[in-house]
Amino acid sequence: MSTRNSRLAGNWDRLDRDTVRDLQWKRLKRYLATAVLPFSKHHGRLFAKHGIRVEDLRTWDDWERVPFSSKRDLIAIPGSSAKTRDFVLIPDEEVLKRRLSTVLGALRHGPRGVKKRLEAEFRPILMTSTTGRSTEPVPFLYTQHDLDNLAITGRRLMEICDSRADWRHLNLFPFAPHLAFWQAHYAGLGYNSFCLSTGGGKVMGTDGNVRLLEKIEPDALIGMPTFLYHVLREAVARGVESPNLKRIVLGGEKVPEGMRRKLRALCADLGAGEVNIMATYGMTEAKMAWPECPAPEGAEPGGYHLYPDLGLVEVVDPESGRVVPDGEPGEVVFTPLDARGSVVLRYRTGDLISGGLHHEPCPHCGRTLPRLVGRISRVSDVRRLNIDKIKGTLVNFNDLENVLDDMDSIGAWQIEIRKRNDDPLESDELVVHIAPAERTDRDTLTRAIRKRFLESTEISPNRVEFHDVEAMREMQGVGEKLKEEKVVDHRPKSVASESEAANRDSTPTPQNA
Repeated sequence: MSTRNSRLAGNWDRLDRDTVRDLQWKRLKRYLATAVLPFSKHHGRLFAKHGIRVEDLRTWDDWERVPFSSKRDLIAIPGSSAKTRDFVLIPDEEVLKRRLSTVLGALRHGPRGVKKRLEAEFRPILMTSTTGRSTEPVPFLYTQHDLDNLAITGRRLMEICDSRADWRHLNLFPFAPHLAFWQAHYAGLGYNSFCLSTGGGKVMGTDGNVRLLEKIEPDALIGMPTFLYHVLREAVARGVESPNLKRIVLGGEKVPEGMRRKLRALCADLGAGEVNIMATYGMTEAKMAWPECPAPEGAEPGGYHLYPDLGLVEVVDPESGRVVPDGEPGEVVFTPLDARGSVVLRYRTGDLISGGLHHEPCPHCGRTLPRLVGRISRVSDVRRLNIDKIKGTLVNFNDLENVLDDMDSIGAWQIEIRKRNDDPLESDELVVHIAPAERTDRDTLTRAIRKRFLESTEISPNRVEFHDVEAMREMQGVGEKLKEEKVVDHRPKSVASESEAANRDSTPTPQNA
């Protein structure tokens, strides 16, 4: 593993806010001048169009003049070629020849050595992609330089989660060209620690993962909350013991407190002692994931600990696009500071963070790394429904997901959106499918669900349908899909697309988007 940034890791987590911001500013300007603008077709063209030069960027206020990018910029217009190539850093040989570092490198290592170093820095050798739930999957390319960074961020993830190099880690993320799997894989490599990747349910099935849980007796589990819940529940049903468990690290889905409670209870049934459960937050476009640190049971998590030397995170007002003060909610915007391959600048993630960005020491681990604090929700999970012929009711499915996960009497669940009587001209329906966590009175649980829905969204599900665990696994696609389906839209595609378009059109466009 490269140690290119390793020496910085021990310093950045103890620096004060102003020092971090000053160092980030210097890295950002150097990165733009030496890597992005000379070699990115999209960003070079964009900066020229808006008359922005690196030397004109003198303060953070100047940085806000740089236009946002978003998934719309990456998606090909039907009938045209993909746009993603324009976001890949492709070196210009003439520019490289004029660089002093290239000349000095040739003198020291010879032309062949310089060529190998440039290939390691810029030649794409790995691809991941977005999951393609709301749009077509978008590919992101990695070079060896990016993979070195993935090992670095993986090691930091292990350190912040307070893992140990001699622990056994079981990676249950599905094997796929998806950041979650590769971040966990490179975490094991970067930390020089045992990490067995099962490939998730699609490769080994729930049965194979349960057998490995019993055989390996891991100290830490890494995976998606829904799939891990199913695996642990099956392990408990079979009488499996896993007394060594100390950490569960989750990614790919939201992790409400109710899900954490359910996972802790299952770990106790497996014979484990105190188990710290931590969420991670990452995205394909960032090529990294950020973890929570261990927090005492019942305490609020300290937030997602960022890597300020490798990426710049801003929180902006979703409507105006202006950066909000520390601690205020807003939309997460990301800019890499050391990436190669596919690169986006000021990328609007569509993720809303309820507690904003913080720089004070973490209350649990004491690190002064910037942290995203609070609950993360997706803008796209606020959907427009036509309930009982009332047009355009906005329903926040982020809230509904938390409602169901926080109910201890519910094991697994799925929310289905459909048309009444399957008639495209009828009103929309919400059907809640559940597999109870324990024997319970169905009428009582149905009333509780309706009450919680009304309190959160002022609407009530049309029906609550009960299923056994196996049927719910099949409905969610456990072990079959990259991400288990917890909210499904079974309306005709044209109707669902119109609903999504209306929702997008109702969202104000930022001034510099």
